[in-house]
Amino acid sequence: MTMEYHNPVLLKETVDGLNIKPDGVYVDVTFGGGGHSAEILKRLGPEGKLFAFDQDEDALANALSDDRFTLINENFRFLKRFLRFYGIKGVDGILADLGVSSHQFDVAERGFSTRFDAELDMRMSQKNELSAFRVVNEYDDANLKRVFWEYGELKNAPALSRTIIEAREHSPIQTTEALKEILGKYLPERIKNKVLAQIYQAIRIEVNQEMDVLKEFLEQSLEILNPEGRLSVISYHSLEDRLVKRFIKNGMFEGEPERDFYGNFTVPFKLIGKLIVPTAEEIKINNRARSAKLRIAEKK
Repeated sequence: MTMEYHNPVLLKETVDGLNIKPDGVYVDVTFGGGGHSAEILKRLGPEGKLFAFDQDEDALANALSDDRFTLINENFRFLKRFLRFYGIKGVDGILADLGVSSHQFDVAERGFSTRFDAELDMRMSQKNELSAFRVVNEYDDANLKRVFWEYGELKNAPALSRTIIEAREHSPIQTTEALKEILGKYLPERIKNKVLAQIYQAIRIEVNQEMDVLKEFLEQSLEILNPEGRLSVISYHSLEDRLVKRFIKNGMFEGEPERDFYGNFTVPFKLIGKLIVPTAEEIKINNRARSAKLRIAEKK
């Protein structure tokens, strides 16, 4: 049974960015509904290979029937390990469409969306032991504050944390609706959805360790890309985009790269084109695209 997934974001631009060689080896680390992967396969010749990763068991229902294709049901933080298992030492291009898939947002019981009442879950992989329930009900004040401040960029993080801790002393906070109710006084009507989205984003990033996973993935992508191999990454919020932009520019997340004998920075990537964002037409068709940012780089 194929799961219902929406149109892939920036489909043509992202795959164009890979500059596909018919006999090349490519990786789609966020398989989802398989839209990007299907487009890559269209451009590959009989000798080409495509590996895809998705930690969400639901995505397995969309596996593409093609001898050139292998779907790996794992988190893409294990990119290098699993490619090595398949005997792949270097690849010609890697595509990543970060964030939560439309499918995960639309399945109420997964607890990702502010639109539905559901158990506090938010796990991208059901194998993950840490859930939104555990973050909300078990984290101490310092850790809750950190989550809201770092990942939600919420200035009132201390008040949010304090309110949650007071509420859960009476009984556990079980559902997304209960959490909304408890934090109601911090959700003025005119910006309610925006603040809720920041709160949900913060908890979701913590549950899935998204920032750590992204860093590990980017570092491995640099190791595994062949010279002139391409990296094509779509991000959806400033925290992700900042990491991607910095890594593509410097090959590191903090500090400055080394300088050569002449005082020039030695950086591993060459930027390809400018930042790409969706057109108004694409946003109209696919609301998920509205905050998407695509960056493309080539390994030197």
